[in-house]
Amino acid sequence: MTQSKKARAVGFNHIAIEVGDIDEALEFYGQFMEINLRGRSETMAFIDMGDQFLALQKAIPTDPESGRHFGLVVDDKAAVEAAVEAAGIKREVSRFFDFRDPWGNLVEIVEYANVQFSKSPGVLRGMGLEGLEKNEKALGELAEKGMGE
Repeated sequence: MTQSKKARAVGFNHIAIEVGDIDEALEFYGQFMEINLRGRSETMAFIDMGDQFLALQKAIPTDPESGRHFGLVVDDKAAVEAAVEAAGIKREVSRFFDFRDPWGNLVEIVEYANVQFSKSPGVLRGMGLEGLEKNEKALGELAEKGMGE
């Protein structure tokens, strides 16, 4: 039996999370990151992130203590930490910088410099993030996979 060719995962186009109220969700996330809407309806909002987006979907959230989460890549983790602290958002006890939104979605903040995930120079330029670079560990991980510069 011949196995058919499988598609390779390339990255994320978007992630959808469940929230109880779209306006409240935009206000919550707007406390620590810039909000640029790609689109919006009564039950959905799409926060533009360059060539990706975060979709907020109005729903009755499931178990708020579940393991559902997403890693949000940012250009300045320290700025998010300061904004989260100033807003009084409770951090989770973990080895990462995690917190939950009001609907139980766990948000893990990851700095761009520290992850293999990469934007092309053109996408970075279009996002106003020229000069955003990777640290040595991330560059080494990319090089090990043959993805170094």
